[in-house]
Amino acid sequence: MLSLDRNGTHQDEETTRENGSDNYPRIPVSMDGPKEWTYTMRRHMQEVVPGLYLGPYSAASRSKLQSLLEHGITHIICVRQDIEANFIKPNFPDKFKYLVLNIADTATENIIQHFQKVKAFIDDGLNSGGQVLVHGNAGISRSAALVLAYVMETYGLSQTRAYALVQQRRFCINPNEGFMAQLREYEPIYQAQKTLKNGQQNLPREGTKRTIHQIDTDRIEDKCDGMDS
Repeated sequence: MLSLDRNGTHQDEETTRENGSDNYPRIPVSMDGPKEWTYTMRRHMQEVVPGLYLGPYSAASRSKLQSLLEHGITHIICVRQDIEANFIKPNFPDKFKYLVLNIADTATENIIQHFQKVKAFIDDGLNSGGQVLVHGNAGISRSAALVLAYVMETYGLSQTRAYALVQQRRFCINPNEGFMAQLREYEPIYQAQKTLKNGQQNLPREGTKRTIHQIDTDRIEDKCDGMDS
C-alpha cells in the first residue's frame, strides 16, 4: 500500500516499517517505473533512485555522449572482466569520473568485496550534485547486483525489498545465483557496520562522561586524604 507524505512523495508503508524512518532516508517510491516494459528498453539506462542510473554498456558507448550529458551524468561505474576490456571501457575519461571494476559474471565470483567501494563512489557523485551511471555489458547481472547492494545499504532494505524496487525501474535485472546469495549475506553485514559506526560516534560523549566521573572521584579521594592528615 502507498501513502502520501507531507512532501507529496509516495511512501511504501511496508518499506517504512522495514527500514525505519529514523536511521534511513525515505525511499522515493513515487518514481514509478515504466507502465509497460518493452524488450528494446533494456538497451537504455533507467533511473533507479534519484541521481542513480542502471543500464547496459550501450548507454555509455561513444555514440551516447549527448544522452549522458543531457541526463547530467558525472560519474560512471564500468563493470567488466579482463576479456571484455577491449570492447567495454571508459570512453570519456576527460568528461566523467570513472570507477572500473574487474568482475566476472559467474556464480563463484566474489562481488561482495566491491560493495563498499561502489557505495563510496556513488555517494561521492550524488553528494557533489552529480548523477551516476552503473553499467556492465547488459546491465542485468553484475551492475544490477552492485546497485542492489547500494540500495539495500542506503535505504536499509532487505535483498527482497531492494530487488522489487530496482526491478520496478529496470524490469530485466537478473543477477546470477551467486550474486543473489552474496546480497542476502550482505544484509546483516551492512546492518552490523551501521550499528558499529553509530556506537563509535557515541564514544567521545561517553568518554567525556567517564572522564568527568573520574575527576569527581579524584577530588573526593583528595578531600579524604586531606582530612586524614
